[in-house]
Amino acid sequence: MDTAGFTNLLTRPGPYATVLADVSQDSENAAHAKELRVRAACEELSAQGAPPGVVAQVSDRLEANVRQPAPLARVVVATPEGIAYDAVAVAEVPNPVATWDALPDLGSWIAARETSMPFVLVLADHTGGDISLWDSGLPQPTSTTTVEGDELEHVHKIHDNVGWAAFRMQQTTDNVWRHNADKVAEEVTRLVRDHGHELVLLGGDPTTVGRLRERLAGLPAEVVELASGQRATDGGDHARDEAIRSALLDRVVRHRTTLVGRLEEAWGRGERAATGVRDVADAFVTGRVETLLIDPGALVGRMLDPAEHPGLAFGEAPVSGPVEADEALIAAAVLTDAEVYVLPASLLGDAPVAALLRWA
Repeated sequence: MDTAGFTNLLTRPGPYATVLADVSQDSENAAHAKELRVRAACEELSAQGAPPGVVAQVSDRLEANVRQPAPLARVVVATPEGIAYDAVAVAEVPNPVATWDALPDLGSWIAARETSMPFVLVLADHTGGDISLWDSGLPQPTSTTTVEGDELEHVHKIHDNVGWAAFRMQQTTDNVWRHNADKVAEEVTRLVRDHGHELVLLGGDPTTVGRLRERLAGLPAEVVELASGQRATDGGDHARDEAIRSALLDRVVRHRTTLVGRLEEAWGRGERAATGVRDVADAFVTGRVETLLIDPGALVGRMLDPAEHPGLAFGEAPVSGPVEADEALIAAAVLTDAEVYVLPASLLGDAPVAALLRWA
C-alpha cells in the first residue's frame, strides 16, 4: 500500500486516538449494531486516557452516515488538535481497533484496505461498450458509462459476396468497428487517469477486446482479458462474474507471490533485505527501506525503544520511550515514503516483519 495518504497525519503532534470500526448500516438492526460498536470504541478510548474532546470528535465522525452497502470499514485518527485522518473502505473489520497512544495504530486499517480492490470493468462489442467503476467489495458498480459507437450507414445487401463491392463493404465495416473501439478506449483512458484505478478488466467480443488491448497498451494500469463474459443486455452473466472473481484473486496472489519472491531472492543474495524488528528499524534510520512487509498480529505486545536506534524519527509525534513496534515501523514507513503490505509471518521466514531495501 502506498503510504503517501498518511504523510500529513504525522505532521501533527500526538498522542493519537485511532479507531477502526465496522460502520455498515444498511438495515435498521445494522444501524443499531453500529451505534453499539461506536459507543464501545469510544468507551475504550476514554478508558485508555483519551481526553473527552478527542473522544467526542471521533464519535461524531463514526456516527456520520455513509451511504454505501455493507461491508464498510471506517478509520478515524484524532489528536488534541482535531481530526487528523478519516477514510472509508469497502472491507470487513475482523479486528476492530480503539487505541490512545503515542503513534497512530494503522496496521489493521492497512490490512483491511488491502482486501478492497478498485477496478474498471469494460464489456465491449462492435457497437460500443459499457464501462463501469467497481470496488471489489461492493455488489454494484460505483458508476457506469455507456459508449455508443457509430452505426453502419447505407449498407446494401450484396447477393454476390465477392469482388470490389464486397471488399469495400468489409473495409467500411472494419473502419467503423475500429473507430468504435477507439471511442471506448478513449473513455477508459480518461476514467483511469481521473480516478487512478490500477486494474482494467476487458470482456466482450474477442475482436473488439483485441483492439482495445492494443489501444490501452500505454495505459498506467494493468489490463487483463477476462476468460469469459459478453456484453449482456440484462446485466446477468454468471460465467462473467466468475471470471471477474478469478481475475481479482489472481492479481492478489500474483502480487503477494512477487513480494515474497523478491524477499527470498534478496535473502539468497544476502543483501537488500532486513528481517526482524531491530534490523528493519536500523534500515529505516538510514532511509533504505523501500517496502515494509509486516504481520501486525505477530507484533502484538512487542515494543520498540527509539533510543536503541538513534536517528529513528516519527515526525511531530512526541515519542519519549518504548512504543508498539508495529506502530513505530509503519510510522517510519510513512515518513520515508516506503510502501507497506501486510503478510503473514509464515511468508516472512517466521519473522513478524521484514523489509525490501533500496540499497544494500
